[in-house]
Amino acid sequence: MSTDQATRIPTTTPRGAWRRAWEWLPDRVDRRVVVAAWASLVVQIGIVGTGGLVRLTGSGLGCPTWPQCTAGSLVPTEAMGIHGVIEFGNRLLTFVLVVVAIVMFLFVVRMRRQRGDLFWLSLAIGLYVPLQAIIGGITVLTNLNPYVVGLHYFASVVLVALAAVLVARVYSTPGRRILAVPRWYAVTTHLTSVFVLVTVVVGILVTGSGPHAGDGGAARNGLNPEFMQHVHSWPAYMTLALTLVLVAGSWRTPPALRLRLWTLLLLGVELAQTGVGLWQARTGLPIWLVNIHMVLAVMLVAAMTAVVMNLKAPAAVDVSAR
Repeated sequence: MSTDQATRIPTTTPRGAWRRAWEWLPDRVDRRVVVAAWASLVVQIGIVGTGGLVRLTGSGLGCPTWPQCTAGSLVPTEAMGIHGVIEFGNRLLTFVLVVVAIVMFLFVVRMRRQRGDLFWLSLAIGLYVPLQAIIGGITVLTNLNPYVVGLHYFASVVLVALAAVLVARVYSTPGRRILAVPRWYAVTTHLTSVFVLVTVVVGILVTGSGPHAGDGGAARNGLNPEFMQHVHSWPAYMTLALTLVLVAGSWRTPPALRLRLWTLLLLGVELAQTGVGLWQARTGLPIWLVNIHMVLAVMLVAAMTAVVMNLKAPAAVDVSAR
């Protein structure tokens, strides 16, 4: 056997196939990585919408047990009706999140040394998704306890934030990063993010006190819903006021940071969220408006995360350049 033949044989073996697969994976950030990062963010926001649909249609116990849908059946039975289909459909979407998380992780595993940030973010999201599914199971097993349901939603908030960081990082240059905006602007941005967090948490408590329990027999948290709506508006309006400051100040930040774009996006989401919030409160909380409000809340978190992520720039980059 010639030397050339000997060197060609491994490419037809399983070991050679694994090597070709490894070499096919990206060794730098390319279009595949960017698309996978955006897909991570989109599916994390999307499942908030489908999860909201489960709750708002009273399908929270459409599958009354977990991990099976019902005792002795992994899938809903005909007797469970549309509620079982809606709840089980939302459970199936968890597998979409898992697939996207695995693909994202595989797309950055080969560049784990030079892009450790992407590697660890992808790993964190991949590990967090099953944890979120477990929390979802606990909500069923606790008969939709409002605080556990709230924790389930907040876990999605964290996942959306992580996915937003991932998207921001795939566009950034690796290496040491330095603050590229005036210190007052950075402080104001972080203060705004605190009010965003408070707004979301209070919003979860408001929902837990309202009529949409996910099932007719589920308990409420006992808080006064009308009073909680007013409490919810306080940090929301403070967030809006601080965002206006950020928008005005963004015109004096380096153009390369694109803070004008991100702060305007943040402002747009807040205005939409405020409008929907007022509309739903004045129309008796119709489920479609409440669902939009829930999705806009995590979009608000994503937009706020984007602003925070663009406060710094790589130390070697001239951020004043257009």
